[in-house]
Amino acid sequence: MKELTADVIIVGAGPTGLYAAYYAGFRGWTTVVLDNLPEAGGQITAMYPEKEIYDVAGFPSIRGRVLVDELKAQADEFEPQYLLGSQAKELEASDEHVIIRTDDDITITGRALIITGGIGSFRPRPLPAGQEWENRGLSFFVTDPQAHDGKDVVIVGGGDSALDWAHMMHPRANSVSVVHRRDQFRAHGSMVDQARKLGIAFYTPYEVTSLRGDDNVAEVEITHKKSGEVTVLPAQSVIAALGFIANIGPIADWGLEIEKRRIVVAPDMSTNLPRVFAAGDITTYRGKVPLLSLGFGEAALAVNNAAPLVSPELGVFPGHSSGESN
Repeated sequence: MKELTADVIIVGAGPTGLYAAYYAGFRGWTTVVLDNLPEAGGQITAMYPEKEIYDVAGFPSIRGRVLVDELKAQADEFEPQYLLGSQAKELEASDEHVIIRTDDDITITGRALIITGGIGSFRPRPLPAGQEWENRGLSFFVTDPQAHDGKDVVIVGGGDSALDWAHMMHPRANSVSVVHRRDQFRAHGSMVDQARKLGIAFYTPYEVTSLRGDDNVAEVEITHKKSGEVTVLPAQSVIAALGFIANIGPIADWGLEIEKRRIVVAPDMSTNLPRVFAAGDITTYRGKVPLLSLGFGEAALAVNNAAPLVSPELGVFPGHSSGESN
């Protein structure tokens, strides 16, 4: 069994966790950041690294992969220790310290814990008609846009990711079609309107009834949900953007106050357990809005309100970053 110590333990290496690591370093503390994913960046790295993100202050837009790289560079200035591919299994919290035990027999002792686990672990919702085609033309995320160059691309879904990927594929694919089982879309209306103006084909209300091909997908059969009309689309690439199933995993058993798979926090981001704070999408409180931009502020609140517990001689206010750091 490996044993580590740190001033602050951060569970979750997504954007909020990386910013928390930066701020803890800014306050002069050592940190250990762990995540069950093999790379830092959370949902962004795993699901949409090439997607443009529009709600980060100071950037009209920034690509997901670039945002993660910049956040990590900012945190790495203070040399946090990363434990990636390692899941936090057990928590022991007391008035003196917090202890995390992982699924790979690592024990970490700290003075405070900040949980920034996003939506927890997640897996894509399957496409019922095409499960055997995964990695044979069927994918659930766009991690490498070049893999779709020159292909006939069929995107299944009606949310923001489906429309984002349709826009991304349009200049590089041979054709792009969006198949959605409803006439209404969850995606923002302006994204749908822009896609139509680009000439992207829409099929609603249709559902995918089969994928066909030899070694790889060659075409997609779709059926109109009202008339039963069958249409066959050419497709060497099918992207199933049907959302995902989330699970906060072992965190649910740590004794935290949980509401609808979210950790209830006070205005200072503290939880009902001593020395345990939380920030980002995994939290809930009155008026909560699950935006990336708010996660950064919550990370700063969590770190700074942990200050009297980590370093009793320090106050909550960190001083301004444009002046001398603590």
